[in-house]
Amino acid sequence: MDNRSEVRDFLTTRRERLTPEQAGVPFFGGRRRVKGLRREEVAMLAGMSTDYYTRLERGNLTGVSHSVLDALARALRLDEAERTHLLDLAETANTPTAGRTPRRVPNRTTVRQGVQRILDTINAPAYARNGRMDILAVNRLGRALYADALGTGDSFNLARYLFLDARAQDFYPAWPTVAADCVAALRTYAGRNPYDRALTDLIGELSTRSEPFRTWWATHNVKLHHTATKTMHHAIAGDLELTGEALQLPGDPDLTIITYTCEPASPTEQALAFLASWSPRTGEDGTDRPARTGRGTAPR
Repeated sequence: MDNRSEVRDFLTTRRERLTPEQAGVPFFGGRRRVKGLRREEVAMLAGMSTDYYTRLERGNLTGVSHSVLDALARALRLDEAERTHLLDLAETANTPTAGRTPRRVPNRTTVRQGVQRILDTINAPAYARNGRMDILAVNRLGRALYADALGTGDSFNLARYLFLDARAQDFYPAWPTVAADCVAALRTYAGRNPYDRALTDLIGELSTRSEPFRTWWATHNVKLHHTATKTMHHAIAGDLELTGEALQLPGDPDLTIITYTCEPASPTEQALAFLASWSPRTGEDGTDRPARTGRGTAPR
């Protein structure tokens, strides 16, 4: 991804969304010809010249100090995720390219056995994913929860499922929120890993095949995912209200474990218990054994 265009589009969209009232800029009435703040207003708030800010917004962050970036973040009212994204873009801009081979992100398709053991000890739906939203490993309840997305395979890409599988909109009743957050997470990851070829291919595929993805990608919104509550509609267990927690793995910095919990003694807890009894169990020989036969729906 081109760093200069990424910087330009990010700063432009942040400036255009901020009104003079929000930024505390005096407004004397009349019709404004620009959307959001003017460049000179951002420059004034950040304590820099208009010419210097114009240079930054045109995508040139070479040689910019952290103090300037901090001032810019304050002027544009950037949140934690946006400020982190700006620093990531600046780091890329200030990394010498002469004689340097861009860092390639491993395109792994499996996880270490130790990671799978961690997942298997969690008594809740859990999976391990990378920054491209590739779900690389799941535990038993996670497999049962995402049975439609997994099919007969061992992994899937959550972004492709959200935007290219019609069943995703039934599975996530609040699909627009979940899908937009996924795009924001991919944009955040792209800022840290501009040379990830697999990510570039994924973005190209989704932009070509999904108008909602293409629209959200153009907003340049970013988000740090630590915890979030989601409602899911499972074909067997019914409606589930789950809170996801993101756990980082120091030994595998490109992986994140997501585990879902629910309120004790809630309908969701009962539904998960039913889902656990319905899902297959792994025997000592490594094969899946049905938990029980018969049909039914989760108790209510």
